[in-house]
Amino acid sequence: MIAHLLLQAATAAASPAADPASIRAERVLRRAPVIDGHNDLAWELRDAQGGLVETTDLRRGTDALPRPLQTDIARLRRGHVGGQFWSVWIPADVTGPRAVEMTLEQIDIVRRLVAAYPRDLALATDAGSVRRIAGEGRIASLIGVEGGHQIDGRLSVLRQYKALGVGYMTLTHGKSLDWADSSTDDPRSGGLSSFGRQVVAEMNRIGMIVDVSHVSDATMAAVLAVAKAPVIASHSGARAVADAPRNIPDELLRSIAANGGVVMVNFYPAFLSIAWRRWDIDRTAYARSIGVPANAYGAKSPAPLIAWDAAHPEPRVDAATVADHVDHVARVAGHEHVGLGGDFDGIGGTGPVGMKGVDAYPALFAELVRRGWSDADLVRLSRGNVLRVMERVEAVAAASAGQLPVDAIDRAAR
Repeated sequence: MIAHLLLQAATAAASPAADPASIRAERVLRRAPVIDGHNDLAWELRDAQGGLVETTDLRRGTDALPRPLQTDIARLRRGHVGGQFWSVWIPADVTGPRAVEMTLEQIDIVRRLVAAYPRDLALATDAGSVRRIAGEGRIASLIGVEGGHQIDGRLSVLRQYKALGVGYMTLTHGKSLDWADSSTDDPRSGGLSSFGRQVVAEMNRIGMIVDVSHVSDATMAAVLAVAKAPVIASHSGARAVADAPRNIPDELLRSIAANGGVVMVNFYPAFLSIAWRRWDIDRTAYARSIGVPANAYGAKSPAPLIAWDAAHPEPRVDAATVADHVDHVARVAGHEHVGLGGDFDGIGGTGPVGMKGVDAYPALFAELVRRGWSDADLVRLSRGNVLRVMERVEAVAAASAGQLPVDAIDRAAR
């Protein structure tokens, strides 16, 4: 705790004089550090660093790495991150027993990551442990499974993920399942199948948060019709602001509010801005036509893409763009139902201007201060809303204590 406070003081002393909005944002975030809903560092550590968790030094900047990261300890501190859901994503085309095996490997990476930095990180599995760890000046590390394909159609696997510390599961990723549909694939279940309803019921029973990011509108509506506990959208945006299929329409924003849930706003420019999305589609098509990768931006791009970028200026996406989505969710669903899920290290090397990594949150909070947000609403955004959801999910599970697993009830009925 003392080391953390000294680091904050040193950072403040080294910073130029800030404007009043930035000063107030920093004050709020020191009191109520952000709990972010989604970060893909675990996959980057596996895919780009060969799973070398212990020898990839996150205490220093990572710009010198062949594939720079958007997350390190210093930037988490500068961003006032007090809690992070680390995603244990695997590709949606990995299915069957291998999907379970890979998920276990990703959980292992997160747990090793936490163990490698005991002064800064600590594993959290409930709201109480998040509060305790934050009080110690460390970053509460939570786990989220990003796709129902990762349970291989078995509730027993879901329960074992919970036993290993998984706090939420996103019902689909980019591909539809037999039991739930993705927002970016053709429907297969028409919303939720009977097994899909069992998945939601079992998650409610064991105290795992249901995450509706990535799911289709029909699946989201079906989940909200049957869920007994609040849901989250761990990294989504507002479709009325940017008409992307991954974003949530107003009627479902209102339904999530009625459920008591939280929409956690994503920082990926393609979900924030339709102009940027169209620019990136054109850029990707050009990259493919000349046989170069399109998933690098700025100076890390191949030379032909640097030339293309010069001729086709990137549409500006910045803190104001993110704030437009946050504002819209708050206006439609209420300030009690909005949070943040930056998706860092899951969005390549891109991000809003001045918000390319996990140190981005103060810039957003300063923008919201300029827009008239109260300190109380900023605290709800940073952590209050997601903590409330966690506590309510835990209460629903506690009330279900003694109930048989959903699949056991189904077997008994037959």
